[in-house]
Amino acid sequence: MLKALTELFDTALSGQVEQVPESREHGIQLATALLLIEVARADYETDLTEDEEIVALLRNSFALDDEELALLVEEARAESDHSASLQAFTRTLHEQLTVSEKHHVIEMLWRVAFADLHLDRHEDHLVRKVAGLLYVSHGDMIRIRNRVRQTTPGLQAG
Repeated sequence: MLKALTELFDTALSGQVEQVPESREHGIQLATALLLIEVARADYETDLTEDEEIVALLRNSFALDDEELALLVEEARAESDHSASLQAFTRTLHEQLTVSEKHHVIEMLWRVAFADLHLDRHEDHLVRKVAGLLYVSHGDMIRIRNRVRQTTPGLQAG
């Protein structure tokens, strides 16, 4: 089954012209969901607030019903459990998304990192790493972080 999932994922993430729009969209959704899950896991703590933020962000960013959303999160968690590197996922997003869409992904990552009202150094490092892999400039990444920080109720300054 893992081989079949890997083949499906590779097909969804390939940049082939004959790729159907649904496969391309699913590849983007899966890569985004996986990155959000990785940020939530970066501090080695399970936090319901971060999990709820991931679901809310995916719901608001993609037109998915509850069943599709649950399947996407489940698939992303499984893929995250077996992935040694984020490069395949970030490469897909880099190749498929506009600059504005990449900024949106970085914003989503910061929102998950700040969801528990504490920015762990591992979360910070991971968001910065992903921003670099998506070729989002350092200045843009900081502006996005500061905007999210300012709009997160209850977040302590610092």
